[in-house]
Amino acid sequence: MSLSIGIVGLPNVGKSTLFKTLTKKQVLIANYPFATIDPNVGVVLVPDERVDKLAELSKSKKKIYATVDFVDIAGLVKGAAQGEGLGNKFLSHIREVDAVLYVLRAFKSPDIINTQQDVNPLKEKEILDVELILKDLETLNKRIDGLMGDVRQNKKEAVKEMAALKKAKDFLTQEKVLIDQEFAEDEKNILQSFQLLTFKPRLYLLNGKEEEVNREVLDIFNKNNWKYLIIDIATELEAEGLSNEERSALELPEMSGTDSLIKKSYELLNLITFLTTGEDETRAWTINRGDLAPKAGAAIHTDFENKFVKAEIVFWKDLINAGGYAKAREQGKLRTEGKEYVVKDGDVIEFKHG
Repeated sequence: MSLSIGIVGLPNVGKSTLFKTLTKKQVLIANYPFATIDPNVGVVLVPDERVDKLAELSKSKKKIYATVDFVDIAGLVKGAAQGEGLGNKFLSHIREVDAVLYVLRAFKSPDIINTQQDVNPLKEKEILDVELILKDLETLNKRIDGLMGDVRQNKKEAVKEMAALKKAKDFLTQEKVLIDQEFAEDEKNILQSFQLLTFKPRLYLLNGKEEEVNREVLDIFNKNNWKYLIIDIATELEAEGLSNEERSALELPEMSGTDSLIKKSYELLNLITFLTTGEDETRAWTINRGDLAPKAGAAIHTDFENKFVKAEIVFWKDLINAGGYAKAREQGKLRTEGKEYVVKDGDVIEFKHG
């Protein structure tokens, strides 16, 4: 399962610097080279101490980490939905990602040209929202027009779909982002099939130092429950690759801003990681929170879901503390689970299939 996040923002807000910072992570793991799918897509490793420690325990020949695809979508401008600044091309890139990361300028540096009159993250968010909303309205209007014939004939599925589309359109015409609105489960299923830009989970990155971010801005973000991070991207670019000790000496947080961003992205999309370990390799696998054991097994091979018999499971720390599978079994930490087991983040699993 590959997680992809589209980086959007106005010009000169720090998107490309963030992209450079993220893709510098390739140097962490020599045997998993940074991959460029096309010029603006970077495959970034998810740092994971669990992989490192389990690989050491199992004397694994290989370590394979979970990855996140970051898509650097060029700067949007006002009018992008009508094609301004190659907007249509960039907006179509957003359709392909799982989540959207808004990079909003909070830094005050006069050396970097600001395309806006002042430093105002809320205003930038509003401009980006409007462009995405206009594109979604275009998508919905086309589908609504195409459905009219079936609705006139009172076809049940068409009537149901039309109701969901019109509800979404009403929110959009009020300039409301769809992901922030309430929809029933069947309405969500209908809307998800259209890859609507404002229906994707989103995270806001306020680019600047803590002291540069206006408290009133943060109050509005908190009040609306908008998930955000404050990261000084320029500092992170310089500090990427430093050890924990070096970061501490420079009075930087132990977890880098980019690591925090990746962690937050997993939370945003309700994803977790389970692990497999052995002499050949130790590997992290990404699944949805709440997946049952057979579904999790499908991440490795479809047979593990279709012909699932049981799963042997131990929490990664218990396996490390026990010093291996034999001792973990003796201590009662290694257990056998069936089809109804809900996989937990950090489970080390061995699947048995028929």
